[in-house]
Amino acid sequence: MERNSRVPSSAQTGPHEDLPRLLERRAASPFLKPCAEYNRRAFLESMERRERVSPGKPLILDSCCGNGASAVALAEAFPEHYVIGVDKSAARLAKHPRRLMPNLDLVRADLADYWRLMHGAGVRLARHYLLYPNPWPKIGQLSRRWHAHPVFPSLLELGGRLECRSNWRIYIEEFCFSIRHLTGIDARCETWRPDAAQTPFEKKYLESDHELFRAVVGLRYQESDVRNQIS
Repeated sequence: MERNSRVPSSAQTGPHEDLPRLLERRAASPFLKPCAEYNRRAFLESMERRERVSPGKPLILDSCCGNGASAVALAEAFPEHYVIGVDKSAARLAKHPRRLMPNLDLVRADLADYWRLMHGAGVRLARHYLLYPNPWPKIGQLSRRWHAHPVFPSLLELGGRLECRSNWRIYIEEFCFSIRHLTGIDARCETWRPDAAQTPFEKKYLESDHELFRAVVGLRYQESDVRNQIS
C-alpha cells in the first residue's frame, strides 16, 4: 500500500443532515431482506467450528477484517477468547497466510447477513471491532455507511465492547450519533494514535501521517433497550 494515501474527500463538513431521519426509519422498520443461503451456511459452519474447537470461550468479532491480519493480532492479544474475522472478499482473505491458532477463524460472508444471523441465534459478543470500514464519503452514499444501514440495530444488539476506527472524523462522529440515537448510550469520537498498526490500512494511514479517530462504547444492555427488534 502506498504511503501517500488520501483522507476521504467529501462535500460534507459535518454529520449528514439526513442521518436522524434515516435512523428513525431504521428504528421503525425491521430489516427483513432474506439472508443469502451461502451466508447462512458460512454462519452455521463457523458456529460449529467454534463449538468444536473452543466451546464456552468469550467471542470477539472482527468485522470487515480484510486479509485477516487484524484478526490474527486479536487472537494473539486475547488468547482466552475465540476470534472470528469476517470479510466478504475471498480474494482478500486468501492474501493472508492462515496461522494454526486454536482460537481463530476467518470467514467469508456478507456482514449484513452474518450480524443478523448472529443476533437471531442469540450470540452475544465480548468485543466487536470495525477497523477502517469503507467510509462511503459522498453525500449521496450515507445509507451505505454501516451506522446508517438497515442492519445497524442488529449490530448493536450483539453487545459487548464495540470499537470503530477511521481516518475520517465525520464517519466516527456519525457512528457515535447513531449509537446515541438508537440506544441512549453515550458514545464519543476521540483521536487515536496506536503504538503499532493493527491493520494494513492503519499502517498505511500512519505512514501517511493521517489523523486517526475511533469510538469505543460498551453495549452490555438488555435487548429491549434498542427500539428496533429484529428476529
